[in-house]
Amino acid sequence: MTRTLNLVVVLLLLVITGCENAARCITAGDGPSGQRVLVNIDDQGVALEGYDPVSYFTRAKPVKGDPAITSTYLGATYRFTSGADKATFDADPAKYAPQFGGYCGYAASINTISPVDPMLYQVLDGRLVLQHNQKAWRLWNQDVPGNLAKADQNWPGLVQRNCH
Repeated sequence: MTRTLNLVVVLLLLVITGCENAARCITAGDGPSGQRVLVNIDDQGVALEGYDPVSYFTRAKPVKGDPAITSTYLGATYRFTSGADKATFDADPAKYAPQFGGYCGYAASINTISPVDPMLYQVLDGRLVLQHNQKAWRLWNQDVPGNLAKADQNWPGLVQRNCH
């Protein structure tokens, strides 16, 4: 029931916002009024391909979440392996949600968006950053601090361009 309700809310938000790229751009009900966010979700509104975002931090690896244990943050539904992971996330979702809306960090650093492989990740200064593929991983790691700074700088413009 909760998953169905979350999906209905996401779909309703997509219709209301009228974003051209509705699969990614939504107005987040739990963000500031009218805040447009760009999130990498599947057709059911699930982020991280169903992996538990807390597991990246606490187990140092991605672990598939249970579809029955979910939370919604900024329009994306996150799945968890346990109620404890859900509670951890719910206490500070901004800490555990992936950076750049769950899109590729390297792509953001070169001012574009790209999907990710949830197995290609780093936790950098408490931030979950994912990459698209091995090439993006390699290029990202040639200058992690520089690429992270570029991605941070580019992200607001990427949201604006993809959510017009």
